Amino acid sequence: MSKPGILYLCPTPIGNLEDITLRALKILKEVDLIAAEDTRVTIKLLNHFEITTPLTSYHEHNKMTKGPKVIELLKEGKDVALVTDAGTPGLSDPGEDLVKDAIEQDIRVVPLPGAAAAICALVASGLSTKRFAFEGFLPQKTKEKKQTLKELADEQRTLIFYEAPHRIIKTLKALKDALGNRQIVIAREMTKVHEEFIRGTIEEVIERFHVKSPRGEMVIVVEGAHSGQKSAKTSVDGISEPELSESHLADKLWLIMQNEMEEGLSKNQAMKRAAKQLGLSRNQAYELLIKKSDAKEKQT
Repeated sequence: MSKPGILYLCPTPIGNLEDITLRALKILKEVDLIAAEDTRVTIKLLNHFEITTPLTSYHEHNKMTKGPKVIELLKEGKDVALVTDAGTPGLSDPGEDLVKDAIEQDIRVVPLPGAAAAICALVASGLSTKRFAFEGFLPQKTKEKKQTLKELADEQRTLIFYEAPHRIIKTLKALKDALGNRQIVIAREMTKVHEEFIRGTIEEVIERFHVKSPRGEMVIVVEGAHSGQKSAKTSVDGISEPELSESHLADKLWLIMQNEMEEGLSKNQAMKRAAKQLGLSRNQAYELLIKKSDAKEKQT
């Protein structure tokens, strides 16, 4: 009996073709077959790098029939590279099922490091990266979406979601209703020419999208619930806003300032505007920034 082949999980660029690794190119050239989410997308990448390895489709709608065929090829000793349209396979795509099937058949699974939109958005967000929860795409049905967000309302880790532009405003409104008017970052068109990071409260971002229509695939990064913070609850007066600890208030102040400075304001002007939004005096805002700076120096 022949030795089983290897299933390689091969990340592809999320926009900029230069982001593919040398190892990924080597694997894509050497394997016997590439299983792609959309062969029409992957063939463009392969043609660009002059790779002629045979392609087959493996996606959500054919995984039940195509998955067993790929497993059989692996059992026969063939090496297969699994790719998604962009980013790391197995994250919010049916590659997860193929990996499970391969493991059940004692087939070796080898992950390659590479592009992942969720991680790129998180590390550039300015929100906490110490602990985070990746949620992928929220359910499209309203009832299921509300239930999912209800379960996440008290989650203290930074939350990461994927969303399409035509659903982004509706999703942001659902986030505000369930989580309150938190700080968020929208990462749009990452690694591409029009890459953009939109920072502010959920309300501010919604207002911005009403003025300028959202375009491109997006990653939503949401600050987690603060310790002792209660989830948003609807009352006669609307959504209640929880009190923030001094350190979190300083973080929120700084995030708003960054957003204002990106719009062209000076640091002093940005501080004044941020203080006004948070109901602080200029002196209170200044003291918070000094404490934040001192705390950072102690950590280093």
